[in-house]
Amino acid sequence: MERWKESQLRQLSSATELDTAYQVALRFAKNIGYKFFEFSVTYKVTSDQENRLKLNNYPKSWNTEYEQKKFSDIDPVVAHCNQTMLPVLWSEELFSQVPSMWEALGLQGIQHGWSQSVQDDNSGLCSILSLARSHCPISAFELYENLGFSVFMGQHLHTLAAQSLPRPPPKLVVAHLSLREIDVLKLAADGKTAYESARILNLSARTINFHVQSAIEKLGVNNKISAVIAAAKAGYLSSGALR
Repeated sequence: MERWKESQLRQLSSATELDTAYQVALRFAKNIGYKFFEFSVTYKVTSDQENRLKLNNYPKSWNTEYEQKKFSDIDPVVAHCNQTMLPVLWSEELFSQVPSMWEALGLQGIQHGWSQSVQDDNSGLCSILSLARSHCPISAFELYENLGFSVFMGQHLHTLAAQSLPRPPPKLVVAHLSLREIDVLKLAADGKTAYESARILNLSARTINFHVQSAIEKLGVNNKISAVIAAAKAGYLSSGALR
């Protein structure tokens, strides 16, 4: 490996801020023959809303057009990268379903490019790294010759992004109470003792206490009162939840 490549990759690996790492990666991309470089990552803001962070040196007019025409919804590169981490060369065939987008890329001078993704099940993030230029198509040989570099850059940028982006809200785990457990907690909410509940449900007091303890464990609380409160918050004690 040439010394300058090794030096810049070391700079990249030592960068701890996303913006700094991006600038180092951009310089490296230019030095291996790519005028344009983009790193983007999609992350969840809420359970049903996503945002996208993009760092690139594309022409401002292209970024504006991409947003205004909502190209992200029809971009075949994004579709490919959401499905696999295998790299993809940009081509007229790839954009055959959206020829207007392919034409727009050509007009902006960024038609020759390739992309690959990093998908992380732990963080739930999907990031895409793209290299492009305005001259000379990219051969498969050139792509795979530089693949190791792009994987290294993509992984490091992805790691920094995962550390800096807001984490999605934790998923609420809803306990699955049995109908009998719901009945017992409903009676407890009404102030019934285990003995009184046993008479109403035609069960033994021991069985009532068994169901209470089971509900306590499922709801992750410490006592019967807390179990009643948790079950009520979860909607179990509404009339529709009873038999």
